[in-house]
Amino acid sequence: MKNRFSVLFIIMLLYSCGSDRNKSDGYSGKMPSAMYEYSDFAEPRWVSFENITGSKGMGGKENNGAKGHPCDSITAGATKTILNIKGPGIINRMWITISDRSPEMLRSLIIKMYWDNSDKPAVNVPFGDFFGIGLGKTAVYENALFANPEGRSFNCFIQMPFKEAARIELVNESDKDMLMLFYDVDLQLIKKWDDNFLYFHSYWHRDTATVLTKDFEIMPAVKGRGRFLGTNISVNANPDYKDCWWGEGEVKMYLDGDKDLPTMVGSGTEDYIGTAWGQGAFFNKYTGCLVADSKNLQWAFYRYHIIDPVYFRTDCKVTIQQIGGNNKDVVIGLQKQNVRLIPITVHQAPLFIHIYKKDSTVDLNDPILPNAWTNFYRSDDLAATSYFYLDNPVNELPDLQSCLIRTWKVK
Repeated sequence: MKNRFSVLFIIMLLYSCGSDRNKSDGYSGKMPSAMYEYSDFAEPRWVSFENITGSKGMGGKENNGAKGHPCDSITAGATKTILNIKGPGIINRMWITISDRSPEMLRSLIIKMYWDNSDKPAVNVPFGDFFGIGLGKTAVYENALFANPEGRSFNCFIQMPFKEAARIELVNESDKDMLMLFYDVDLQLIKKWDDNFLYFHSYWHRDTATVLTKDFEIMPAVKGRGRFLGTNISVNANPDYKDCWWGEGEVKMYLDGDKDLPTMVGSGTEDYIGTAWGQGAFFNKYTGCLVADSKNLQWAFYRYHIIDPVYFRTDCKVTIQQIGGNNKDVVIGLQKQNVRLIPITVHQAPLFIHIYKKDSTVDLNDPILPNAWTNFYRSDDLAATSYFYLDNPVNELPDLQSCLIRTWKVK
């Protein structure tokens, strides 16, 4: 028996020595699994104004090897292409800084990404929102996907494979010239495309006055095989509701044919980002709230599904309810002032009293109802950036909204 095990061990050892990763040409056919492991699978490239094509041996040539072209400008209304390269390859990191980081510019400047020579961009998002800066307000933070080390730069660490080509553009839709733009896109040219690779996509939209009882769509329905990577959400809370809590809405994920009801549903906005009993400012790897301004009724928060991946086979839609809450007597006071709301539940722990009816509104003055926490549908100003992967280089989502909508009442 001992000899039999010895023979099996030798066979396994010989088999492993003959595997692809030990071929004499050094090409493993895959990325190395550890930092100390060598592979000929990929060739590194940095693309910037000092080497706009990313060509081998062509960096820094404009001033005889000295610093010659570190930055450039984008005039009002112009488009600047910062990457245009043939594949296959994988973008691993982007770093950008701009001289005008005002809220208006962060919403007026657009970042677009095109994969495999497609005419429609897979990414078409306001610059600041793409890099996790909700409401156009910069913040010092770092998480698993983005970083802004001192509030003056924009880093993205999302990996973005492309099979045939990749193009990234910045579009200045403001009425001001962008005088200085610095950047580099760090990527690897790979020798072989894997059919399991997915294309990166991002979508942004805003509803300045959400409709009562209608859930806000973080990511409208997309079709295909893919992965929902996460979102950042911006809230301008409606002052009509005074200091009522706005964040009782639950995130819903409709997967693979879900119709009226989702497969996955949360329990509240602060719950979704891993905190509780309201939202203060914080940032972690996968969740955070970068703006928590109760004075100006503004919040901006994020969650990235990295350790809890959300895969889908055929389709996916992600929404969040527009629900707030306060004690029943406060909600009655709002109703008397004709503030638009629809009561949903009265919660006197541990009891939930369901009072929502689609065709009528329950009278909260009913003495049977306790004076307890009351949830209600409300209307606010929401914007969201969704990040996701698809097995197609294009998606069927609507075009980016106008600059007027993006910048309306930016504070």
